Amino acid sequence: MLVFPNAKLNLGLYITEQRPDGFRNLESVFVPLPWCDALEVLPAPENALTLSGIPIPGEPATNLCWRAYELLQADFSLPPVQMHLHKAVPIGAGLGGGSGDAAFALRALNELFSLALTPEQLQHYARRLGSDCAFFIENKPVFAYEKGDVFEPVALDLAGVACKVVYPNLHISTAEAYSRIAPRTPRHALRPSLAQPLATWRETVTNDFEEVLTPHYPVLAAVKAALYAAGATYASLSGSGSAVYGLFPGREQPPQIAFPAEYQVWDGQL
Repeated sequence: MLVFPNAKLNLGLYITEQRPDGFRNLESVFVPLPWCDALEVLPAPENALTLSGIPIPGEPATNLCWRAYELLQADFSLPPVQMHLHKAVPIGAGLGGGSGDAAFALRALNELFSLALTPEQLQHYARRLGSDCAFFIENKPVFAYEKGDVFEPVALDLAGVACKVVYPNLHISTAEAYSRIAPRTPRHALRPSLAQPLATWRETVTNDFEEVLTPHYPVLAAVKAALYAAGATYASLSGSGSAVYGLFPGREQPPQIAFPAEYQVWDGQL
């Protein structure tokens, strides 16, 4: 079975509260981003995970796809599998690439072995792998809160909006990003702000991580400025990583911008 785990974008991201369990509460709107990895899962004589594409740090046994298999194997006595993950979504970019891989592994195993798990049951497993993994089970725009693993439907019309996502060859770990931030009350309520015309978002929809990361990584501000200079109506950091995106309403494709050759750029429609 071959699946294509996609990334996500954060429209706004507010870190609102410190939790007793050590995590932070947040508010954000998650939207699927069609920048994809490729994951193949097949029955096999013995277990194996192989990797290609962007190098993934750590041992294969710690890979989230393999941890997804181990979670289900413990409850359902799954037979051995061969997994191959081709990584194309940048790591440490704030795009949720690893979380998407884990969730799609759960979905693929559920289908391959006819486990008949509901989306709610798959989300339960996904939450054990990471805070935003559960989003990729249903993979549709949601308002996310608490640890980023509790969702409400959100009405969001991005039809006819072109998007450019720029990864400036800079890995920012989740641990580093969160070590630099303190919870606070949002200046603007997120859902009402996103319900307004996109042209107003620049003044009301923010990502709290931009303020604390940009002084250490000026390239983030430079990429954002380049997107606005090219005509983006709204531009922002995504998640806690280093990818910056721009939205261009009324266009099939965003404009071409000259970035350094080592940057990775995704263009398309959301």
